[in-house]
Amino acid sequence: MKRLVPLVTLMTAACVTAPLPPAPGINRDLAAAPFASLPVAAIAPVPDDWWRLYDDPVLDQLVEASLAANADLRVAYANLDGARAAQRLSDAARLPQTTIESGLGIDNSANQPSASGNVPTTDYDLAATASWDADLFGRLRSAALAARADADAQAAAMDGVRVAVVADTVQAYVDLCGATGGIAMVSEQVRLLERALRITNSQLAAGEVSPLEVAQAANLVATTRAAIAPLEAAQANARYRLATLAGRPPADARTNPVTCAAPPRLRDAVPVGDGTALLLRRPDVREAERRLVAATARIGVARADLYPRVNLGGAIGLLSGGLVATASPLVSWSFPNQAPVRAKIAQAEATERAAFAAWDVAVLRALREVETALAAYDAEVRRNRVLIEARDQGQAYARRAEARVRLGDAAPLLRIDADRTLAQAQLALAQSDLAAAQAQVALFRALGGGWRTDKQPLE
Repeated sequence: MKRLVPLVTLMTAACVTAPLPPAPGINRDLAAAPFASLPVAAIAPVPDDWWRLYDDPVLDQLVEASLAANADLRVAYANLDGARAAQRLSDAARLPQTTIESGLGIDNSANQPSASGNVPTTDYDLAATASWDADLFGRLRSAALAARADADAQAAAMDGVRVAVVADTVQAYVDLCGATGGIAMVSEQVRLLERALRITNSQLAAGEVSPLEVAQAANLVATTRAAIAPLEAAQANARYRLATLAGRPPADARTNPVTCAAPPRLRDAVPVGDGTALLLRRPDVREAERRLVAATARIGVARADLYPRVNLGGAIGLLSGGLVATASPLVSWSFPNQAPVRAKIAQAEATERAAFAAWDVAVLRALREVETALAAYDAEVRRNRVLIEARDQGQAYARRAEARVRLGDAAPLLRIDADRTLAQAQLALAQSDLAAAQAQVALFRALGGGWRTDKQPLE
């Protein structure tokens, strides 16, 4: 089978003379294949700012606020700064190292002549030393390459945090809108059912119905009203999440609540691109690739210890009042006992094989998540169409039942049953609208959009 190996990994392997692991890898053609052809998806590039496809100014502001002040992003920025500092340290190790030293000595020796026995003598020393690791076998070069790959991996990890922050923000907004729309819909149902209950009570007083019909109508009102409390809790939960995602305390959501009426929906098919674009875009795949590069480079670090290490050093200075200059090479070599070095090489090679497998895992996970999210979204859209038809049929059932009961052609229980059927259909449709919007967000999250941005966290 052909192996899908990152090009940069192959280049790195050539530089540090570390062989690639003999793992089977992933078939290139399968990884680059297009996703399942579904009517809800379009083979178009995924925009970096995919949330703007909803054309919702409130959502745009929420995402910008989260990207600017999210606490997890601030942690990721700090980790990236640390990784880049380590990279600079590795690069600096390849340059000559210089040190300037000075000293002052005071001598109160008792052997001095008596005339000057009480006068101490001083001795000034000043020296500059320099040393340079010749790096004949690429130890420092490989270490610098590994540090650079670590920094790139940390940058990819930060991009992954951005993807999560954007998706979590849009998800919380969708949940808020769905809960708000559900509260409005259920409240309207309760209002209509309460009116029907008052009419039924009037009919009971006139002797037109029995207490059974009244109990049925009252039960339907109470059952429907009970659905409001969970929706209010979901609404509050979504507002708290939006506040904390933007780096604000949850209590701020009560003083400055975000409002919306219905879950945002796309008017067109979701752009999903293809497998190749996905692997280039997903931060976790890029992070796994850079981890593999770093692991490959560290084999070169370990292997260089098989050979002598040559360090060129020298010093010049004023010592005891005289100018002194020295220069000498220093050669160190772990020989003939090289078992510890070979053990380190074996350990580095095992780490590389694990990194290669982790890269395979990241690629397969990315492809699976997109296919799964796409299938779930398509299924929910198809379910939503069926529920719209059920809602329409429930409305027709309720109108006809009310007409027949008004004409005396059917028992009042028929109208109560029709009202219950319509209420259930409307609630199921509202839940499906929310589930479809949530499936859209899950799909965009799996596609890895949202990390290309110049927004910086607030200080």
